[in-house]
Amino acid sequence: MALKNNSGAKLWQQAKEIIPGGNQLLSKRAEMFLPEQWPAYYKKSKGCEVWDLDDNHYYDFSIMGIGTSSLGYANDEVNEAVISAIQNGSMSSLNCYEEVELAQQLIAIHPWSDAVRFTRTGGESCALAIRIARAFSKKEIVAFCGYHGWHDWYLATNLSDSENLDEQLLPGLKPAGVPKQLHNTAIPFKEGDIDGFKQIVEKYGDRLGVVMMEVFRHSLPDVAFLKEVKAIAKANDIVVIFDEISSGFRLNAGASHLLIEVEPDICVLGKALGNGHPIGAIIGRKEVMDAAQQSFISSSYWTERVGFVAALKTLEIFQRDNVPSRLNIIGKQLKEQIKAVASSTGFDLK
Repeated sequence: MALKNNSGAKLWQQAKEIIPGGNQLLSKRAEMFLPEQWPAYYKKSKGCEVWDLDDNHYYDFSIMGIGTSSLGYANDEVNEAVISAIQNGSMSSLNCYEEVELAQQLIAIHPWSDAVRFTRTGGESCALAIRIARAFSKKEIVAFCGYHGWHDWYLATNLSDSENLDEQLLPGLKPAGVPKQLHNTAIPFKEGDIDGFKQIVEKYGDRLGVVMMEVFRHSLPDVAFLKEVKAIAKANDIVVIFDEISSGFRLNAGASHLLIEVEPDICVLGKALGNGHPIGAIIGRKEVMDAAQQSFISSSYWTERVGFVAALKTLEIFQRDNVPSRLNIIGKQLKEQIKAVASSTGFDLK
């Protein structure tokens, strides 16, 4: 049933006239859902509830702000910490001490790591991890599987074949504007395809310096696959990066690889880490991470206070309330209820 007075749909049409694409994130575009009916914009969000511009009320059964808000929208404790940080000054010519506290906590949660760099978004976090790994390995070619953002290093794989990224997550990504000189610097392989990875290692030899993977996305980790990739990489002096922007803080209060005892050289965290506030973290072995100092990596708003404060409070709540376990229980209950409703109505639920 179409919404009455769908102000959001009307505003979306206006937005596309002045904002290329309509907004800043593909996954929030109306065309990904119901182009003519999607409300598109929200006025308020709290818990798992959302109100659109016309005060229509919804429950978010999707992915909570594209995976950013595992504690619910506008969590009271996180809000309180953020508001306090803003009132005390979210920016200064000096550094905020919470940056050090967050680095210490992330290292404590991931004892294999002993160094951290911070950003504000997932794509730039992956790009920074690649920069550091290339600086350490002194090799340009990257092998990868999974989705890792929008930056040149990643989209460059579609310079050699426009369909290279189609089986990673998002099909049809175009590399317009990516320098052609990056051709064949990022080589894809499929999750679970250990033979494909071996072929890349054999083909590129000592020119291959980095492998980046998502630990999991839609299904639980393929432990044997991850372990074998790690073993091959170690034998060939290849830096292993786990992109846990989406998988981190889902199964446990940290990166999911902690549960399967496979340690990378670098791990990228984000999304749920700040519960809706921008923060990204690149953690890793000091030997590798120190290569960051061989390059120029610097940004004003990476030092802004709100992201650090939000992450610290989010970590506190995750650990105190065993959030992943609770989410798992609630998720199973919801799944069974949805299946029951589908069955009672004769709907063929896949």
